[in-house]
Amino acid sequence: MELNLLVGIFIFMMGTIIGSFLNVCIVRLPLEKSIVFPSSHCVACRTPIEWYDNIPLISWALLGGRCRACREKISFRYWLVELLTGITFYLFYRHYGLQPVLLPYLVMVCGFIVATFVDFEHRIIPDEVSIGGMIAGVLFSLIIPQLHGTHSPFLGVGFSLLGVLVGGGTIYLMGVIGDAVFKKETMGGGDVKLMGMVGAFLGWKYALLTFFLAPFFGAGFGIVEKIRTKDSTIAYGPFLIIGALVSLFWGDNIINFLISGGLYHL
Repeated sequence: MELNLLVGIFIFMMGTIIGSFLNVCIVRLPLEKSIVFPSSHCVACRTPIEWYDNIPLISWALLGGRCRACREKISFRYWLVELLTGITFYLFYRHYGLQPVLLPYLVMVCGFIVATFVDFEHRIIPDEVSIGGMIAGVLFSLIIPQLHGTHSPFLGVGFSLLGVLVGGGTIYLMGVIGDAVFKKETMGGGDVKLMGMVGAFLGWKYALLTFFLAPFFGAGFGIVEKIRTKDSTIAYGPFLIIGALVSLFWGDNIINFLISGGLYHL
């Protein structure tokens, strides 16, 4: 078996293990509970979960998605988050290899996964994810300035801080304008801080592109939700995250297309 495949399998497995921890964050952070204590337990009967019932992907399937002690259902989301994290880790490894930027991007995407599931369920984005992500992005930019296409730690931090200002500032300004027009809150503070996190990792250019891409992804979902629930408010964070990932992988192509007048020639 070739080395790249072995490394890929290892990174996938590490992703599923980290995904198990992300599940703890998704459940506890919105409730402002410790993510360290107590140890993993059934939310229904409070029975501690033994190690053999906490093996990512496998244990949930073997238990039929139920607690061994009380037979209460365990949400499918736990298995899904583990699988999603494992696949995401593997795909990032396949794209970046073992380059220095791989680690900060994996940290970033872990924050994205937690923010997505929490925002969909609770309509909030925990500060531990957004503000913590901003700080992590700036620190990583100091240690690994290649995140911003430079070898200078000074420039790396500068680009990161500029990204925080542009990312958070643009969506904050949009919220101020929206509040004035619609006479109600249109953009939560969590989205502003999340965009600050995006800018810290990706820089001002991709943060700005994320700002413009996100509405295209959120519009269709918003229309469906308006029809289904009569509620025009949606969890916007997940669509900012989709926009950020599109910017990360295809941002240069999109920007070059726009600069070259691609829209004009359509």
